[in-house]
Amino acid sequence: MDHAQRRAHVIDALVRVAAAEGLHAVRLRAVAAEAGMSLNLVQYYFETKAQLLHAALERLEQQSHARWSARLDGLPHPVTAPAFIEAFLAEALPTDEASRAFHLVWTSYAVLAMTDPELAAQPFVEGPDRLERQLTDVLEQAQRDGALDPLRDAAAEAAHLLSLGHGLGTSVLVGQRSADAAMEILRAHLGRLFAPLPAVEGVRGRGRG
Repeated sequence: MDHAQRRAHVIDALVRVAAAEGLHAVRLRAVAAEAGMSLNLVQYYFETKAQLLHAALERLEQQSHARWSARLDGLPHPVTAPAFIEAFLAEALPTDEASRAFHLVWTSYAVLAMTDPELAAQPFVEGPDRLERQLTDVLEQAQRDGALDPLRDAAAEAAHLLSLGHGLGTSVLVGQRSADAAMEILRAHLGRLFAPLPAVEGVRGRGRG
């Protein structure tokens, strides 16, 4: 394997260990054993656990983006803003092994970063910030196209959507509700967000007596 393949191999081993034992229990020695590599070789690519965890988040995000792109390719074109966002949010739900691993690692990392200075020092929020900006761009374009109320704050709505997706993803992960029930909640919110604007009746001027 070349350099990039070895890095990916180590990261995939980390994800498997984290999915089985929890991110808090991950040690570089356990990752090395799962990857079938020496600890020294793992540390050659990732000097610290924090570097490895952040690299894992980036790889999981890239894989999630690829699955999201595949969802979009399966939709009728041109893809409407509601359909685009629904595909985006559906990918965030832990509905299979890959998306479950992504959500589990991301959520665990967020919790650990609150008390671990080394993890907190990693650029953890860059990923969510990118997603929020992307959603904001989609909503602003929908406003220009007349599909979304121009009086809505696109940035605030993007933050709301991302927070809703994360919260529902966690509720599915812990068994509070099914993935289908979570999708119904997301679709209901999108239905309200993109509801047709009410027709505005013309204002009749009053005649002067």
